[in-house]
Amino acid sequence: MTLATKNIPSITLDRFLTQPETKPASEYINGSIYQKPMPQGQHSRLQLKFCNTVNAVAEDKQIALALPELRCTFGNRSIVPDVAVFQWQRLPVNAEGEIENVFSIYPDWVIEILSPEQAPMRVISNILHCLEHGTEMGWLLFPNERSLLIFQRDRQPIEINSEINAAQKLLVPNFLEIELSLTVDQVFGWLKVGK
Repeated sequence: MTLATKNIPSITLDRFLTQPETKPASEYINGSIYQKPMPQGQHSRLQLKFCNTVNAVAEDKQIALALPELRCTFGNRSIVPDVAVFQWQRLPVNAEGEIENVFSIYPDWVIEILSPEQAPMRVISNILHCLEHGTEMGWLLFPNERSLLIFQRDRQPIEINSEINAAQKLLVPNFLEIELSLTVDQVFGWLKVGK
């Protein structure tokens, strides 16, 4: 069950950011704090494979970087997407050229994996918030249904189901179109482990 701190009065974003981190992570949405559910096996597997797959084609070429469970604070929200992908030139770095710890920017591509006990509307709300602030694309995966929703700015969401569209090439952000080609069958095929 996703927990909300319903008994705690609304706090400011600045005050939320001074609170100790929780495990699993908490998010700040519309003045309230919501704790994400603890990732389970399928969730963790998909998250890992997404990061590895994107980084395998985009990191060495300095196109993009995919990061798991990264706190992103922008537009008066502080969220922790399952996977946040940033174009290389937008990565915050310090004077030594090292990646910063604090990301006060939106991701270019946000990927969320719905856990069985997670409220879909809160996750969709976070994806829409990202799109409103500059994110190019959002994916919401439903592992139990082997389906996903693809969100883009100013367009209707696209539903893709493995039973109907197994071999259909999935839309990816423009900055990864050449490097990354995936089908819904490939994505949910990541759940299988070889012996």
